[in-house]
Amino acid sequence: MAKRNSSSTQAEQRTSYRRRQAKARSKVAATKEAEVRKVVGLPVTNLHAAGIDIGSWSHWVCVGTDASAIREFAAHTDGLHAVVAFLHEQQVTTVAMESTGVYWIPLYELLEAEGFEVLLVDPSYTKQVRGRPKSDRLDCQWIYRLHSVGLLAAAFRPDEKTCQLRSYLRQRANLVRYAGQHTQHMQKALEQMNLKLTEIISDITGRTGERILQAILRGVRDPQKLAKLRHERCKASEEEIAQALTGTYREEHLFALRQAYQAWQFYRKQRDQIDVQIEQQLARMKQDRALPALKPRSHPKSYCPNEPRFDVRTALYYVVGIDLTEIEGIAEMTALTIISELGPDVSKFATVKHFCSWLGLCPQVKKTGGRIRSSGTRPGVNRVAVALRMAVTGLYASKGALGAYLRHKKAHLGAPKAITATAHKLARLVYMALKHGLTYVRQTQEDYQAKVRDQQLKSLKKKARHLGVTIVEQPSDPTAGTE
Repeated sequence: MAKRNSSSTQAEQRTSYRRRQAKARSKVAATKEAEVRKVVGLPVTNLHAAGIDIGSWSHWVCVGTDASAIREFAAHTDGLHAVVAFLHEQQVTTVAMESTGVYWIPLYELLEAEGFEVLLVDPSYTKQVRGRPKSDRLDCQWIYRLHSVGLLAAAFRPDEKTCQLRSYLRQRANLVRYAGQHTQHMQKALEQMNLKLTEIISDITGRTGERILQAILRGVRDPQKLAKLRHERCKASEEEIAQALTGTYREEHLFALRQAYQAWQFYRKQRDQIDVQIEQQLARMKQDRALPALKPRSHPKSYCPNEPRFDVRTALYYVVGIDLTEIEGIAEMTALTIISELGPDVSKFATVKHFCSWLGLCPQVKKTGGRIRSSGTRPGVNRVAVALRMAVTGLYASKGALGAYLRHKKAHLGAPKAITATAHKLARLVYMALKHGLTYVRQTQEDYQAKVRDQQLKSLKKKARHLGVTIVEQPSDPTAGTE
């Protein structure tokens, strides 16, 4: 009898569970339908719109709500021209598409050349309704519907010349990364032979390191002879280098060292070739206007082995019209990265707040019920933001105002948040310089400390007024603390 009661109880629990699950599913479905009806019920603002779902093998195009307005086209060149002909036939003027991998690039460039207004949309903008049925045909209809009612915003894309410069810079970054991998392979081969060259010399691809590597690959094994190849500016002495180069030269490790060195040389030659292309592209972007002569550097240029072999500062000056390297922390490669990603014109960003929001350097506040749930920065990888953060890391020892600001923020926020906050301030300076042509006025850390003191004093006086207390300032004694 007890077993029968137990089984009936379990059956009732399963039935109750199924009812709750069915009720939850119906509630979720009703919510989704309500969200879709909100979009469908919006008034159409783009009458001649089209939505395209990008794929590697085919593209789905939707120009209306009828079944005949949805077609699939092959992704090869003939298919792209068929897409253009179909859009012209349907009198389409504006097109929206997702940025899917690199498959959108050929169609985007062709549509722009044909005179269409093309919106390259972040995929997150077209996936607002969770649980929507997923297929290429339905995706293109959804993109069309969102675009027709004006709910899609175009992603930022610079002009054509800047896009070419950006491609060169990104390819150059890849070559530098590949060369760095083979440098690590050389270091591994040296360590396997117990040659401690990496511990003695900071850069084995520098002048001293390269001479020694070439001699080793030629067959020189005497540590004293190898140590005499030391460059005069190398900090390590000949005795230290000779002691580090006493090891076991095994054939298999020498073979690995030779291959890694040859691969590193190959990528270095590739990098030099692309530097020529970058210099020529900057010359094509040069503005046709009279500019004053470029001022000499206010501080000596630091050596960086991976920098281009031409005068980047001068080339950028005639492209932008101002010297971005005058801004504290902005080096030549940082300025080149910024211009290659943004171009010399930042007017597409209405205000500096829009610009910093696009970079993901300002807080993204999520507030509900009168309470702030989170206020962190927006996740994402933006190359300009990464370059600005890297520039900020070089300001820890700076005697300027930005360096003092970074150290002040680090004291009570920690290093990560302090770097983001300083990069935000640096982004505002870059925006003002590019949009309004403002020249950066360098301030000292004493000026920043005086400004912070004035702000603290003003805050204290305000609190004192609320408490009914009067603060009386007294001049500081310059002899205090001295004997």
